[in-house]
Amino acid sequence: MQVPLLDLKAQYQTIKDECLKVTEDIYESQYFILGPHVEQLEKEIADYCSAKYAVGVSSGTDALLLSLMAVNIGHGDRVITTPYTFFATAGAVSRVGAIPVFVDIDPDTYNLSPDKVDAVIKGMPEADRKTLKAIIPVHLYGQCADMNEVMRIAEDNNLVVIEDAAQAIGSEYNGKRAGSIGDFGCFSFFPSKNLGGFGDGGIITTNSKDLYEKLKILRVHGGHPKYYHSQIGGNFRLDALQAGIVSIKLKYLDQWTKSRQENAEKYKILIKEAGLSHVLTVPFEKENRHIYNQFIIQVDERRDELKDFLIKNNVGCEIYYPVPLHLQKCFAGLGYLSGEFPVSEFAAGHTLALPVYPELREEQIVYVVDQIKKFYA
Repeated sequence: MQVPLLDLKAQYQTIKDECLKVTEDIYESQYFILGPHVEQLEKEIADYCSAKYAVGVSSGTDALLLSLMAVNIGHGDRVITTPYTFFATAGAVSRVGAIPVFVDIDPDTYNLSPDKVDAVIKGMPEADRKTLKAIIPVHLYGQCADMNEVMRIAEDNNLVVIEDAAQAIGSEYNGKRAGSIGDFGCFSFFPSKNLGGFGDGGIITTNSKDLYEKLKILRVHGGHPKYYHSQIGGNFRLDALQAGIVSIKLKYLDQWTKSRQENAEKYKILIKEAGLSHVLTVPFEKENRHIYNQFIIQVDERRDELKDFLIKNNVGCEIYYPVPLHLQKCFAGLGYLSGEFPVSEFAAGHTLALPVYPELREEQIVYVVDQIKKFYA
């Protein structure tokens, strides 16, 4: 049996006619950059995320970059974030000239640990503390970080909060949607995301009208009105084609999320019934709406061998993320050492993503669990 990690072709077949129709409309209009399709999507996403405003941008990475630029974070400033995430989170901080300050994660959710954030801030030299400007919590794998505590710390220390919600559209924390809690919410429409386009794209949510207006200006090279530049921005515009496709998919997102949650529950039941609970740990749902961008198991031993075995037996799987950011070569100058963030390093060495996409069939989930059982037998 073939079980891919993700099957976008299966999803496409369910919305093919709608996608072809909207792309034809855009081809006929010849309006490819920003425009009415982008404006429509911005309204829809703001509403879906319970935020007042949304600004479509060129990618999830650029959403982070533009958010940092909008609050003038730059050379020599410091930004707290997690070392256990996709590279873009810390990469965007470095690209504006700021310094990533890594803090270890919670062992159950893999999200930034507020207690450790508190400790790091309190232990900072006064000179460094004065340059600390923001926190970027990552809602990893589809589950929100502990935002009450993050927001408390930010308020106590006068810090901007940029939610990296690239993997978490529709997830909730205490009934609040990801992207509606901090100063900014940054989302990705990369094709493999729960809400993906047909190429790169992203969006930023905010509840501040001032930040919203500034984001829109920075998105077009800082020009306002056109050809008049009081500030330096960049080319961060969203394509109409991506907006049109994402707008179609948004109508189905809650249905797809429900299927992901049901698939996750099937995995948990089957893994327990298979007697595998002593060798692997299933995702811990701390918050009330985990959207399962990924279904991550934590295995006590032989993770890489298990991955190879599953791939050999036609089960798609992936390691997110094998090298924590503090150990990446490009961040060597920050001075972090191996062993400094033990929870992140353990997660990097012991976690594995299994297929959980909405179109996954029950017999495929049964097959995946059977293969894991066979490996450990």
